[in-house]
Amino acid sequence: MGVDEDVLHLTKLAESSSDIMDTEAVDAVAGEGSVQATITAAPTLVPPPVVPPLAPVALVPPVSVPRPLAPLPFGAHVIRPPPKIGEAGSVDTDSDGDETGGRGAAPGSTVEYEISEESRQVRERQEKARQELLLKRRAVALAVPTNDDAVRARLRRLGEPMTLFGEREMERRDRLRMIMVRLEAEGQSDKLLKAHEDESPSARAEEEEEDAPQYPFFTEGSKALLAARNDIAKFSLVKAALRLQRAKRRRDDPDEDLDAEINWALKQAEHLTLHCSEIGDDRPLSGCSFSNDGQLLATCAMSGVAKLWSMPRVGKVSALKGHTERATDVTFSPVQNIIASASADRTAKLWSTDGTVLQTFEGHLDRVARIAFHPSGKYLGTTSFDKTWRLWDIESGEELLLQEGHSRSVYGIAFHQDGSLVASSGLDALIRVWDLRTGRSILALEGHVKPVLGISFSPNGYHLASGGEDNTCRIWDLRKKRSLYIIPAHSNLVSQVKFEPQEGYFLATSSYDMTAKVWSARDFKPVKTLSGHEAKITSMDIVGDGSSIVTVSHDRKIKIWNSDYKGEKMDED
Repeated sequence: MGVDEDVLHLTKLAESSSDIMDTEAVDAVAGEGSVQATITAAPTLVPPPVVPPLAPVALVPPVSVPRPLAPLPFGAHVIRPPPKIGEAGSVDTDSDGDETGGRGAAPGSTVEYEISEESRQVRERQEKARQELLLKRRAVALAVPTNDDAVRARLRRLGEPMTLFGEREMERRDRLRMIMVRLEAEGQSDKLLKAHEDESPSARAEEEEEDAPQYPFFTEGSKALLAARNDIAKFSLVKAALRLQRAKRRRDDPDEDLDAEINWALKQAEHLTLHCSEIGDDRPLSGCSFSNDGQLLATCAMSGVAKLWSMPRVGKVSALKGHTERATDVTFSPVQNIIASASADRTAKLWSTDGTVLQTFEGHLDRVARIAFHPSGKYLGTTSFDKTWRLWDIESGEELLLQEGHSRSVYGIAFHQDGSLVASSGLDALIRVWDLRTGRSILALEGHVKPVLGISFSPNGYHLASGGEDNTCRIWDLRKKRSLYIIPAHSNLVSQVKFEPQEGYFLATSSYDMTAKVWSARDFKPVKTLSGHEAKITSMDIVGDGSSIVTVSHDRKIKIWNSDYKGEKMDED
């Protein structure tokens, strides 16, 4: 049945239904009066209303609603060609677990999404780190020459620069190792084999020697040096035994009052006053030294002339002329009245008090900085800007020892009171303590941040004082092998430090700030400041009993500082 026929049929049914309803309404109006009777007499059956059938609804296919797509990654999607037949594996996806296609793509679809830029960079970094790790593991297993000459030669054979600017030996060796690993990874093993075959047998022999156990390097000394070491050992053993015996007696004797002795020495230092000032030379003064008995004073100047002065009036005794360059230091022998002077002409000279040259010590390759006598008076130590210090025999003038050990110029030198040790300081800010009996460096004291110019051993045997361009004075404990105290001594570099030579109860320092200062050796507190020079002070010295201090300066003046303390003097051993 067609749709039009169904609509016509429904229309006819609706019209017939309306006619029937109109006829029933007329009959009801006409017989209104007899309705009650009729109802009471017999009930009338009312037919149920007729419900017209609904027309069939045509089936219309539903409109398909698109499902929401999976969230897109940061990058835009790209259409990649399907994999070729026979290729192993499937198309790369963003997820490790998805083996059928890209995330959000239907099975069989060729549409995929590339990974984000951040993820790609992370993966590249991880892959690069993995490759570097593998290369390093391979590099460790490679045999690389240890001789620097062999490393350079192999680099040249491989067509690489022999050295780079600022490159050290170990860095050059590591560079060769990485180059060899890279060539091997790139499949250029034949190049490596050729470079290895080109090496001469002598180079391989040198490499084998390098791999052999290394023994300490030393230079065989002369018989004179051996005799000097034996003599120094005998001298130092006696001196050390006497020093220890005296220290034990002072400790165990109830009548000994160490604090009282220190207080007396510090009181004497507190009363130091300027006693005399004298013009020492036409040029700035550079060094000074008291004789062992305190009756003579030696000074030197940039004019190259050393002079002797009588004490305490500071009268000129003689002039020591012989150096061709400026004199840098002067010192008296501890056992006799002979003088040693150092100069920028690379020599040191030994003088008598009448101005006669006794010995000339030649051998340094640069100017001599400081000199010092061994406590036995038989040997002389000199330091130089050639990065060495040397030991000389006074009688023969022979060079007994040439000692290296500093990376820069050596400046200060001091002998231990026992004679067993010598300390050297340099412009490398390092202090080395050497054992003269064996020739070994037994201590390397690091702490100064600038060149160390002055050093001095304390008579107690275990303290060492040093001063330098960092404006500080450091006290080192040789027993603990470390810095015990740091004194912020001056506002300019410290040019010289000296312990009081008898007991070491106080310490004196001089500086380019035109002052000299006295410090207590008990707590290293300041005791006295000696002011009066008009230019930087280059050197100073203390007389044997500690009652006088001499300072020399670039103002060409010699100043003598005496103590007028009248307190009761302690008994001396």
